[in-house]
Amino acid sequence: MWKWLHSYADPQKAYNLSGRLLPWFATLAIAFIGVGSIWGLLFAPVDYQQGDSYRIIFIHVPAASMSMSAYMAMATSAFIGLVWQIKSADWAAAAIAPIGAVVTFIALITGAAWGKPMWGTWWVWDARLTSELVLLFLYLGVISLYASFEDKVLAARAAGILAIVGVINIPIIKYSVEWWNSLHQPATIKITEKSSMAPEMLYPLLINIFGFGLMIGAITLIRFRAEILARNGMRPWVRELAQAEGVK
Repeated sequence: MWKWLHSYADPQKAYNLSGRLLPWFATLAIAFIGVGSIWGLLFAPVDYQQGDSYRIIFIHVPAASMSMSAYMAMATSAFIGLVWQIKSADWAAAAIAPIGAVVTFIALITGAAWGKPMWGTWWVWDARLTSELVLLFLYLGVISLYASFEDKVLAARAAGILAIVGVINIPIIKYSVEWWNSLHQPATIKITEKSSMAPEMLYPLLINIFGFGLMIGAITLIRFRAEILARNGMRPWVRELAQAEGVK
């Protein structure tokens, strides 16, 4: 069932495929984030309760949602690397980790900036905020483990185990506002029910969420290609690529 994955164990094939995908991800990310941000920050109506301060959601919500999605992508790559021993999956997990950490940090900072006028404080030990902070620490732990071992196979194994174990934090973040009393508002975007947000606010938010996902994908592809080159520097095809780039 999973044999198709093994074709991408070849570093050169993975490098070439990511190179073909990169322009599409980058172009679409710029387009979606540009449209969503301009629409949401400049043209969406003012909220009747929060005024213009609510507009931070067009950055905060995409960052928060993609911090979890990036972690799941990293953990999935780590799982594939551990189970099927596909090195390129380990490289993908290593490529995602710093990006996920930055996006999580953005989610925390924008959340604090939104919380100050709404709650009167920059930070509370709210279930949602605390579990999102734990997510940042998990990302930093994975990054540290990748950097702590000279043996990159051992480093990938240790970081991969932490990434997989840390998946338990994702449903805690997602359902924390339902499981515990929380200052954080419940989800306004719903799959099975009608969203509680007005369409003229909802559409630019959805566009930005999709755009953030594409942006993370584009940056991951750039880092993934760099990881491949760093791990395969002595391969003939890498040397030929370096010589070709030098001629240009």
